[in-house]
Amino acid sequence: MTQTTGTQTGSKDEIRPFKVNISDEALADLKRRVAATNWPDREQVADASQGVQLETMKKLAAYWTKEYDWRKIEAKLNSYPNFITNIDGLDIHFIHVKSKNPNALPVIITHGWPGSIIEQLKVIGPLTDPVAFGGKVEDSFDVVIPSLPGYGFSGKPTAPGWNPVSIAKAWATLMQRLGYTKYVAQGGDWGNAISEVMALQQPAGLLGIHTNMAATVPPDISKALAAGGPQPAGLSADEKRAWDQLDDFFKNGLGYALEMNNRPQTLYAIADSPVGLAAWMIDHDIRSYQMIARSFDGKPEGLTRDDILDNVTLYWVTNTAISSARLYWDTAHKLPPGGFFDVRGIKIPVAVSAFREEIYQAPKSWAEKAYPKLIFYNSHEKGTHFAAWEQPDAFVSDLREAFRSLR
Repeated sequence: MTQTTGTQTGSKDEIRPFKVNISDEALADLKRRVAATNWPDREQVADASQGVQLETMKKLAAYWTKEYDWRKIEAKLNSYPNFITNIDGLDIHFIHVKSKNPNALPVIITHGWPGSIIEQLKVIGPLTDPVAFGGKVEDSFDVVIPSLPGYGFSGKPTAPGWNPVSIAKAWATLMQRLGYTKYVAQGGDWGNAISEVMALQQPAGLLGIHTNMAATVPPDISKALAAGGPQPAGLSADEKRAWDQLDDFFKNGLGYALEMNNRPQTLYAIADSPVGLAAWMIDHDIRSYQMIARSFDGKPEGLTRDDILDNVTLYWVTNTAISSARLYWDTAHKLPPGGFFDVRGIKIPVAVSAFREEIYQAPKSWAEKAYPKLIFYNSHEKGTHFAAWEQPDAFVSDLREAFRSLR
């Protein structure tokens, strides 16, 4: 299988072409392991309150072994220009697609966990060539999509120190190395944290950011949630719904993050069992899990079975189950404490897309307080945690409109 390392192999600023090439042996071993899964008993309840349901995982495994073809997504990845460059001693992989429009606005888009560069593939064409997708030439972007350290085809850190602060600095170095003097940043999940930290660092050339998982929770709300309630008085309907979503997630949906925050190295099982890895990854939050489960019931809503297994398989063939999890530990142990959704105090322009079934749909009232230079806000009635992947049309439309004033 193709792997990258953290060692410097060329000149300091060298950018090297990269091609994905997973061996036949690695893919055959994957199928063998899936077929040999040691299944647990069925859950005791009729819903997903005990976790990922056995029926869903058996359908996923059957499709993985009998119908799924990794070579399709491998060819898709290789249809874009892929590169590796070494930043601060670590190889960073990224896709870089330039628009034919010389006045295109550069954007660096960052994925999260349990995502990867595969999340953003559907938006590359519409962003770089808007005319071909019903847009205007003046909305063109140059698109840079890096793999987070320890994820995908980037190198795996061998010591602590790679967290949103250091990654944000590395992304600024990457954009400078690519020759961009003005650009914007976008992200959700870890991508939001990294984009917001970039906004705090204010590297030369960063004009603004767009987020699809905004950090807008007011201090009093955050404090009340941490204490277990009650819900503060005087909340609007949108704010009450956001409270309910956050309260449910913090009580029922944080298991994966707690383990990776505290003991990521203990997760040997997900490096040894593909089905174990898949279950761990699709149990991120209940609403995206339910959407994924429906896709394996033959009712796809934005993500197909292939979409889901493309992403899981990427983690498997790069052996990044544990290395990706360490980002949680590094952030929890090496940075000052703070909630993932707490207001950070960003001073530069910010644009927000709020999808209804995200972990929480950030109310406009909270976004206006969190971002003094809020230049765009749009709420969507459909969409879960993986906006660019699941709702690419809405995502692209928002980015075009959000950044027009910064061109």
